[in-house]
Amino acid sequence: MRLPVPLMPSPRILAVDSGAGHAACALFGTDKSGRLILESFQVDAFNPDVSREADWSNMLGQSFLVLAKAGKLSGPARVALPGHHVLTKFIKTPSIEKSKRDKIVAFEAQQNIPYSLDEVVWDYAVIEDNGVDLQVLLAAVKTDVVSGVCAALSAAGLAPAMLQPSCVTLHRAFRHAYPEQVGGALVVAIGARSTNLLYVEGDRYFARTIALAGNSVTVAIVESLGQEFPAAERLKIQVLSGEVNLPETSPARTAVNSAVASFVARLTLEITRSTVNYRRHSSGGAPAIVFLTGGGTLIPGLCEQLGEKLKLPVESFDPLRNIALADPTAREHAAILTDLVGLAVPFGKSEQMLNLVPAAVSSAQAFVRTQPWWLGAAALLALALALPGLHYGSVVAVAQRRIAEIEQAAAPLQSLQARNTANLAELEAARAEIAALNDVVETKNNWINFFTDLQDRLVSVNDVWLEKLEVVRPIGAVAAAPHPAAGGLFGGGGNDFEESAAPPSPELLRLNVTGRLLDRANPVSRVSQESYNRVRSLLGSFVDSPYIAAVENERFDPNTPGLLRFDFILVVNPGQPL
Repeated sequence: MRLPVPLMPSPRILAVDSGAGHAACALFGTDKSGRLILESFQVDAFNPDVSREADWSNMLGQSFLVLAKAGKLSGPARVALPGHHVLTKFIKTPSIEKSKRDKIVAFEAQQNIPYSLDEVVWDYAVIEDNGVDLQVLLAAVKTDVVSGVCAALSAAGLAPAMLQPSCVTLHRAFRHAYPEQVGGALVVAIGARSTNLLYVEGDRYFARTIALAGNSVTVAIVESLGQEFPAAERLKIQVLSGEVNLPETSPARTAVNSAVASFVARLTLEITRSTVNYRRHSSGGAPAIVFLTGGGTLIPGLCEQLGEKLKLPVESFDPLRNIALADPTAREHAAILTDLVGLAVPFGKSEQMLNLVPAAVSSAQAFVRTQPWWLGAAALLALALALPGLHYGSVVAVAQRRIAEIEQAAAPLQSLQARNTANLAELEAARAEIAALNDVVETKNNWINFFTDLQDRLVSVNDVWLEKLEVVRPIGAVAAAPHPAAGGLFGGGGNDFEESAAPPSPELLRLNVTGRLLDRANPVSRVSQESYNRVRSLLGSFVDSPYIAAVENERFDPNTPGLLRFDFILVVNPGQPL
């Protein structure tokens, strides 16, 4: 469906919701006071069957084509990604200056994202910084998933200017719709494949995504009646919307009612458990009210059932509460407009924007935006050169004849020039070799300074020593002899300092380090979690060393009673070569 577009001179924002079972687009503008206006809205549903997850991006692309054609939409778009495709983590680190946040958060991302960072697109946003602790929202999505969404948008003539997790757009929509809410609140957004639980208290918020949603009801109907998923989905919608009037004792209505009752019970249990975990880990208060939104909230009487089980007031979330409407009938679709409103809400001056658009897509879009200017400049340059070119054509012909005469006369000198060129090349090679030797001389003390820095960091942890330090030099680098201080710098016999000829990367010098930590509190049993934390603190401190660029491949071995064995790789800072 499409609402009439009013004539108004305002900047427009195109918001796109890529759900598990539907795609929706909305065009927003603003009036003179800055209030958001919903100008147009379209939605297209498709099969949310879990067994067809591999076809999700294709089905999404077909819906984008339908919506773009129906609404005559094109250009940059802000896009919401469904919760079941986005990994979100709320992490807490010590408060640090902004210049060092990216490095610390990247270290935390390696620990918290269960994939290689090369396989995902990730970003973060600071939720709270009280001067002591830094609360950070970390979000990641598989590269193949986000690439499929971007390709589907591009095929429909849309450019992904921003990709955000649905839990972020849910929070922004809530703050815009209920700015007066100061007490704790829980917003439950029920989709097709997943449900977002958003806890909001003051300026803080916490979100959790659970794999319990509208599809859970459909799957229960499939198991009860033995139907195919599309047929069970149609039956669910028809019964819950009142489109069919089946007897109360009919097997179909009984299966739907039973599936809904089971879903409500499981949802209540998940909300209760999530609330307990939220309060335990964040020291937050219990929510005083619950808001429901999303396509899955269309179950009749859901607010009353949850309110009775949770012993809390439960209301339907109204994302259009502070939105002007071009057509009042848009309010009928408020349940699926939440993410679109969250995308359209303007960003505050100090608000950090979390964006999951791949770098390659952003670069391509930047090139496309500047391409018309380059083409115009090229056209003007060609026009400017065309007329003078005709005049200088004859001049060039005369000059070419003169050049031929000069080249014939200069032939004996060309052999001398060739010899001079060869001699200059040898001279440059000698200069390069001298420069390399000068670098070695200038950095001869770096090993001693590096070991001193390393020793200080070990002493700060206590009861930890290194057993082996192996240098892994880049391919083609000249192997340096072990530094004299390497054998006894760290104490505890058996320390080794070795050179390796098979480095894992040709670019940077790496140090393969092995060590142990003594757990005095558990001398005859497996080491405690506190020992792990001490080692992680040690590894984290290496990042701040001027000689270290990164820490890689951390591994731990707790199999020796009272000892935690660990090994890792230190990537040497090329600005402080060893």
